[in-house]
Amino acid sequence: MRILEDIAALDALYDAPVPASLTKVTDRLTPLYRRWIETSRFCILSSVGPDGTDASPRGDDGPVVRIADDKTLLLPDWRGNNRLDTLRNILRDGRVSLLFLVPGSTTVVRVNGQAVLTADPEVTTTFEQRGKHPRVVIVLTATEVYFQCAKAVMRAGLWSRDDSAGLPTAGQFIAEQDPAFDADPYDRTYPDEAPKRMW
Repeated sequence: MRILEDIAALDALYDAPVPASLTKVTDRLTPLYRRWIETSRFCILSSVGPDGTDASPRGDDGPVVRIADDKTLLLPDWRGNNRLDTLRNILRDGRVSLLFLVPGSTTVVRVNGQAVLTADPEVTTTFEQRGKHPRVVIVLTATEVYFQCAKAVMRAGLWSRDDSAGLPTAGQFIAEQDPAFDADPYDRTYPDEAPKRMW
């Protein structure tokens, strides 16, 4: 296998960027981007740190982020597995990207920027779900905002198919690494137990 080792070799394989792919980029949340993001209940948060990269799914019962102004997004860190990979990365290197998806739309919106964390009660208590508040809120300052080409979602048929039949379960993934783990009761009870620990 021949490995590409420089930008010139990579550029030689491709045509020039499509002009619209460059002109569509803005450094702030325009009215149309605001409307799109406020509809999204799901995003993927990517971060980078000295130990590597991380991509974390984030979802909410309503808009997944709150738009504070045309440069600032607030993302509550709701209850998860407590690995804190993304949060640790942000503390060490604030560069992040968010990919917002909306079921049924082939458009994906990306926001690149710098993030910090706050545990200030004046911020965290403004978010509430089922009487609970996040311990931390991610504050993202946007540097680039743009929509992604729809081709990847179209190629995947993302919203028009269900390929989940026969896939490994979460319990089976755990048991593959820990043979002493009993996957069946975990998988059987998870659908009823998870909603109690969403927030």
